[in-house]
Amino acid sequence: MSLNPVTPDFADTLREALPQAAFRPLTPAYLEEPRGRYQGQGGLVLAPADTDQVATILRACNAARVGVVPFGGGTGLVGGQVMPDGPAAVILSLERMNSITVLPEENVALAGAGAVLANVQADAAGADRLFPLSLASEGSARIGGLLATNAGGVNVLRYGNARDLCLGVEAVLADGSVLHGLTRLRKDNTGYDLRNLLIGSEGTLGIITAAALKLHPRPVATGAALIVVDSPLAALELLAMAGRRIGPGLSAFELIGRMGLEFLAETMPDIRQPFAARPDWMVLIDLGLGQGQDPAGELDALFSEAAEAGLVSDGIIAQSGAQHAALWQLRESIPEANRHIGAVASHDVSLPLGAIPDFIIQAGAALAQIGDFRINCFGHLGDGNLHYNIFPAAGRGRAEYDPLRSAVTGCVHDLVHEMGGSVSAEHGIGRLKVADLEQYGDPTKLAAMRAIKAALDPAGILNPGAVLRAGAQGAATAGFAPRR
Repeated sequence: MSLNPVTPDFADTLREALPQAAFRPLTPAYLEEPRGRYQGQGGLVLAPADTDQVATILRACNAARVGVVPFGGGTGLVGGQVMPDGPAAVILSLERMNSITVLPEENVALAGAGAVLANVQADAAGADRLFPLSLASEGSARIGGLLATNAGGVNVLRYGNARDLCLGVEAVLADGSVLHGLTRLRKDNTGYDLRNLLIGSEGTLGIITAAALKLHPRPVATGAALIVVDSPLAALELLAMAGRRIGPGLSAFELIGRMGLEFLAETMPDIRQPFAARPDWMVLIDLGLGQGQDPAGELDALFSEAAEAGLVSDGIIAQSGAQHAALWQLRESIPEANRHIGAVASHDVSLPLGAIPDFIIQAGAALAQIGDFRINCFGHLGDGNLHYNIFPAAGRGRAEYDPLRSAVTGCVHDLVHEMGGSVSAEHGIGRLKVADLEQYGDPTKLAAMRAIKAALDPAGILNPGAVLRAGAQGAATAGFAPRR
């Protein structure tokens, strides 16, 4: 079923139905994505102020068969927020729907889809609560987009993904009907869980307009340590040891490779390097403990036990809040350093924990057969999520490697799939990984996804070309017969 472009007559129809404040100029900010792989296009940018206005927009777009591209903070890394081709669509920005209400007695925050993550964190902290979703783009990423992509971040080990931090959502479906699911209930067994269907659907099944978010008590005592490990296998053994010793107080366990420190030295020299000689592998451990507990003491005891087992050789344990922040600044600056270097190909993958050491060895060897690369492997070891990014050799530019990009990604993703992993751990599918989903996804699951898309968005107006190939939603309406 084909879509129609935004026309002057269609724009005039919306101008009669919406206040002038809902209209935004079509600036480059709405057409770009951080990695520069896609240049978006669109016919009209709308920034509604409330759910009723979103419903008005979707009713009009559905009737006219005009596509709608939802836009949050623009921080997505798989092209889900930009549409590079097809009929010019409406870009629907949720930026004005940014209200935040904290209910500390319920450990709940009600947030509009346009609320910036850092603001939700700050408002929760102001009520002595914690909203633990944390990632590098939290100063601009918005709640609607974070839920739409089921974002992860550094605290998944303890608190889960965005899905695990959401009690309910309000959303507008393709025909303009409103799903009033903004429940604050912890238990609600009243049929299909549409909340979890919409979370992670990347705006292809409905537009999330607000969410009820879970808050947590703020840890009384926090601590962090950057510890040198002999290998990824040693890091995995240290993770198990930390889990036994510390239990639920273990908030984050991040793997960092030497290449990350080298890129920081090359592109961000003001960031202090933690060790005189850069080690091959490190882990950043973060703790959040209760009253009367001593995080630095726990980390020191962990280091001693690990040293006796031959797993670690050096380390830094934060002795102050400033040192704690400095260790995390180091970790959170690595993605920015990567952007300065310019990746040939970036991979957001997850693997069974036990497969990670072998994957790192085998992937490096396989890529060496393709070309001369620098590999920056880092990420959330505690939940099995690696950012396995491939860069040009020193002194060479990214453009030289363009002919190899497909082979590089195919090599990495094939190995991930063979080892029982996922080629999209926390960034989503967007437009970048549509073909990967078709290649590696379970055929029955894909058929079910297409049937759900056809039922909820029969005209295919919602984020066309994201997650499922444009026009593919009708492929399974006759049943869930596997297709290859």
